[in-house]
This record gives sequence, structure tokens and C-alpha cells, in this order.
Amino acid sequence: MTDISISSGRGLIGSELVDTSLTVSEGVIDRLDAPTRGAALNLDANGLTVLPGIVDIHGDAFERQMMPRAGVDFPIDVALVESDRQAVSNGITTVFHATTWSWEPGLRSADNARQLLEAIEGLRPRLAADTRFHLRHETYNLDDEDEIRQLLAARRIGLFAFNDHMDSTVASLDKPHKRQRMVDRTGLSGDEFDRLVARVVTRADAVPASIARLAETARKAGVRMLSHDDESPEMRRAFRAQGVGIAEFPVNEETAREAAAGGDAIVFGAPNVVRGGSHTGWTKASDMIAKGLCSVLASDYYYPAPLLAAYRLVADGILPLGRAWGLISAGPAQAAGLSDRGALAPGQRADIVLVDDSLPMRPRVVAVIAAGRLVHLTEADRLSTRAAPRAAAAE
Repeated sequence: MTDISISSGRGLIGSELVDTSLTVSEGVIDRLDAPTRGAALNLDANGLTVLPGIVDIHGDAFERQMMPRAGVDFPIDVALVESDRQAVSNGITTVFHATTWSWEPGLRSADNARQLLEAIEGLRPRLAADTRFHLRHETYNLDDEDEIRQLLAARRIGLFAFNDHMDSTVASLDKPHKRQRMVDRTGLSGDEFDRLVARVVTRADAVPASIARLAETARKAGVRMLSHDDESPEMRRAFRAQGVGIAEFPVNEETAREAAAGGDAIVFGAPNVVRGGSHTGWTKASDMIAKGLCSVLASDYYYPAPLLAAYRLVADGILPLGRAWGLISAGPAQAAGLSDRGALAPGQRADIVLVDDSLPMRPRVVAVIAAGRLVHLTEADRLSTRAAPRAAAAE
């Protein structure tokens, strides 16, 4: 693996931005403020900000590469490779693909989830970002519980979320636009979809016991769990009691406060920050951040959002860059149990982003190093190479 040096940048060391140089060796950060002589690749970071790679624990924008239009499918491997390019070019070096495994056929079906997991595992060596599987389990999907428990026990699932969209699905049946969107992604006729929902909704009494069994399996396997769209403090407490320590998109401030009081990680969507509010009309993420009720921002449905959100928080005077960047790097790494990344420090995985932030709210990624490899570079003149000594080459 090629050694890399980065010189003359402003680096985020701890929570402060300081002038620094660093060296990368064998995929990890070797030294800070070290002489840069001897590295095979040298990056000039003059005028740039040097930051830890972004850790994205919930992103489903890859679905648009798989099905860019309703009923129009592309191969999963093509979609994953393209999604990897998009993620890395936006500074994301660790990706959890949030995959919905539902009772629906089509895009969010069991077959699709299985194929996606197998494709991630097979393609992982070729992808620039560290790519992992975040399973979003629809709790009414009782038919596949045993299979999902086997995957959890085998630790093939990186993160495991409990989703319950049944109420919103039923409510959307009377809203033609929303109903048609759901119908289109399943490949069913409208009447077939209505009959399927009517059949699945009768399973309500069996759902709590299924959640308990799945949570027990995940706990034993050491897989971190999330609950999605918690609606009340009572719901958050109930999930916490089963070892679900991440509150993902709590829908109101009371629930977020309960999560914070219980020491839970709290996830909101970075697009919410960038756009100035939720597209669903729910909690405004920047308000929650200002009140100390958010520890993680995720890309959700838009890969450029984490980078843009961090800098919008700075521009709006809500957080300094060190703390804002923590929401998209150190915070999600900690929530996901990844202690080897999220900071520029010796021994940490060498996931590093070089950003031109000379234009407020319009940061531009210039270079990305992932696990010690230069995987993205937009300004070639910042890179110089040094030929290896003959003796070393002969070895």
C-alpha cells in the first residue's frame, strides 16, 4: 500500500482547526506534524481543510441507481458501483446502505434485499468506500423473520433498524398520488396492492413478539440497532429496553429529549438541515442540533447532504466546524461501534477528505483518501510522486 503525505493544510485535530501535516502508512494515519519526506505520494493541501472521512449510517440514494424511474430496473452491481462513486466524491468514506426489507414485492422486497446484500459482500473489495449493509426491517414482515435472524446471528448485517410504515401506508391508500407511487415500486396492480395491504395489516397482534425475538438475536450478535420514526417517549423507552440504542429520525422534540436523557444516539437527516426543514413537515433538524438533541446526521436520500449540512450549520452560526463535522464523522462512527475512524489521529483508519471551503455553504471536495488509498482527486497539480529507491524496489 502506497504511503501518502499531506502537507500545508488546516486539519481538524480534536475539535480545533490547526495548521498541520500528516502521513499515512499501511492504511492508517501514521504521524501528525511529521516531515513529509519519503512518501510515494505527496498531496499539497495549501488553502484546504483536512477532515476525517464522513461516516454515513443511513443512506438509500442507491435505490435511485437501481430504479431511476418506477418500473425501470438496472443491475444491482452497476447501481452499487455508481453509488460508490457518488458517495466518495462527496467525502463519504464509510457507507451503510439502508435497505428496506419489506412485505412488499418489487424494489423493497425480500429478493431485492438478499441480492443487494450478496452484491455488497461480493463487490466490497472493488468499492472505494467501506460499504456495509443496514437492514431496515418492516416489522409487519413476519414471513422472513427466521431468515433475518440467521443473518443477524451470522453478523452479515452491519446495522439493524425497526421500521413500521403500516399506518402511513394505510393512510396513503386514500391519497391517489402517494398510493400510485407505492403501487409502482411493487410492480402490482392497484387492486393487488390493496388486497396485499389488507392481508398484512391483520398481522398486528404478532408484531411485538417478532420485534422482541429479533432484538434478542441482534443483542446476542452484537449488532447495533435503530428504531425509525419514534413517535413518543414511551416508544423510545420501549425500544431502549430491548437494546435499541439509536433513535433514528424521532418525529418530535419530546421523543428526542427522551432519547438524549437515556444516552441514546439521535439521528436526523442531513437534507433536513440543508433544505431548512423536513420535507415531511416533521422535526426541524437544525433546531434539534441547536438544543443538543442530535448526535448524527445521515445522508438519508441525498449523498451531497452531509458535507453541505456541516457547512450550513457553520454559516448559520449554530455550531463551529469541529462540532458540526462531528455529526457526520465521529458521531456516526461511535453510534455504529466503529472506534477506528472519525478522527485525524495516529492509528486511526486513514479516511481523509480535503475540502475547499473558500465559498461559504458551498464546500467542494478536492481529494479523498479511503483506508490509505487516494480514491478521488479533482486537482491533479496538488499531487506529486516520488520514485521508490532502487534498493527498496528490488526487494
